[in-house]
Formats: sequence, structure tokens, C-alpha cells
Amino acid sequence: MDSKGFIDVQALTCAQLANTYQEDADFLAIWYSGWYNGLAKKHFAHITRTKSGEHEVIVYCKAHPELKVIQAIDVLFKNEK
Repeated sequence: MDSKGFIDVQALTCAQLANTYQEDADFLAIWYSGWYNGLAKKHFAHITRTKSGEHEVIVYCKAHPELKVIQAIDVLFKNEK
């Protein structure tokens, strides 16, 4: 977080996400879900899928702490297809 309270979500690392409080990880998972849905022009939220996806991202991030969160999400999306 910067001095004004902002998080650069494109720079957030897996190590940072994996080592944060659960409620912060939950918030970020919802934020990323909304961001990616917006990029895909999807205007809905699937809460169960978001929670499952959050778990997958955190597990992946714990195994790959050197990656950025957006890189981990990208890998998981590609593996899903």
C-alpha cells in the first residue's frame, strides 16, 4: 500500500497476497474477479466460483511467491481452458 492507501494491483506479488489477512485476500479476490469480468465485458458475479478461484490463486501463489498475482491468475485461466 502506498502512503495514500492505494494498492497497485498489477504490482502485487504472490508473496504479499499469500501473507495477508484472510479478509484482505477475500477483498482482493473479489476486486480481481470484477476487474477480469469487466475486461471480458461480463457484468455478473459468481460468488461460489470467486471463492473457489481465490483458494486456487492463494495455493498457487504460495507455491510461486516470486510471481505477481496477475501472472498467477493468468496461468490459472490458461490452465482452465
